[in-house]
Amino acid sequence: MSIISLTEEQKMVRNTAQEFMENEIKPVAAINDKEHRFPKEIINKLGELGFMGMNVPEEHGGSGLDYFSYVLALEEISKGCASTGVIMSVNNSLVCSPLKTFGNTDQKLSFLKDLASGNKLGCFMLSEPEAGSDVASMKTTAFLDGDYYILNGTKSWITNGAEADLAIVFASTDRSLKHKGISAFIVDMKTPGINIGKLEDKLGIRATSTAQIFFEDCKIPRENLLRSEGEGFKIALHTLDGGRIGIATQAVGIAQAALEESARYMKERKAFGRPISDFQGLQFMIADMATKTEASRLLVWQAAIMKDQNIKYGKQSAMAKLFAAETAMWVTTKAIQIHGGYGYTTDYPVERFFRDAKITEIYEGTSEIQRLVIARETLKEIQ
Repeated sequence: MSIISLTEEQKMVRNTAQEFMENEIKPVAAINDKEHRFPKEIINKLGELGFMGMNVPEEHGGSGLDYFSYVLALEEISKGCASTGVIMSVNNSLVCSPLKTFGNTDQKLSFLKDLASGNKLGCFMLSEPEAGSDVASMKTTAFLDGDYYILNGTKSWITNGAEADLAIVFASTDRSLKHKGISAFIVDMKTPGINIGKLEDKLGIRATSTAQIFFEDCKIPRENLLRSEGEGFKIALHTLDGGRIGIATQAVGIAQAALEESARYMKERKAFGRPISDFQGLQFMIADMATKTEASRLLVWQAAIMKDQNIKYGKQSAMAKLFAAETAMWVTTKAIQIHGGYGYTTDYPVERFFRDAKITEIYEGTSEIQRLVIARETLKEIQ
């Protein structure tokens, strides 16, 4: 049990998410993973529950909840299916959040309600074939031509890319300024000139689409520029600070699911005439798994609380993502070891947890990038 007390509203949010996960998500998670099936019906129901725009104000069609409530719900959803968790995370953290924070009144009225209700799905387009961590190398361009920006380029590794109705797209409006010349645009995915390329055949989170997107002389209305030209890099960094809390939460959900499955298996599986939960070596594994998972959760909660209180939280979100992602990978590895040969088969969900965990160390900033952020901020703070 945590020493942090939840409000009645937060308890209700967590319980609702837990019940939905157990009844709707968990029973179909394995088959969706196996068949690479996007969980459209589940996402629609999450929208009806208010989980696709949890931090969007009620006047814009959202639930108007705090960020802490969001991570409570997202952990439960991710326990059942990490793919569903990241679909929810992208829509909340990477699409609704920058629209809420940086959008003008007309943009909020035009786009937030459908996203928050789940009627439309969003995606976030920053990465390119040769520009992942090195955002300044971005080659996608946008130039103003009358009332439209003309967008050209290629985006890669786009979660929700094949299903999204709306995208936050980053492009250079002045290549000579490098990262200071990057701008952000709100893009309707039905706009002529947008083509969806290959879908990646991935190790994990296989119930999501991860697509390459091509823009060829795509005309974006001038009013769909987010803030001003050259503010895209700032928007991206701010958005990713919050998004990393979401991915850290996803990692905690995966680790918690692996821990629970391992504990149940240890109580049921017998060796040498007794449950393997009696063996001290395996008890020590469970102890370490539980401790690392709880430490990860508390780092996530700290970052979420700081975000809710408008305290600078970039370092804390990086710490949460780094530690939770590496914990998810470590815990799921131990979970397979506890299950022995069975853990290496698809008969038990721990192999899926293991595959899903790896991506949390990569997307929305690799573990190496998180270490750079943490080191930079720590060196600033210590005189």
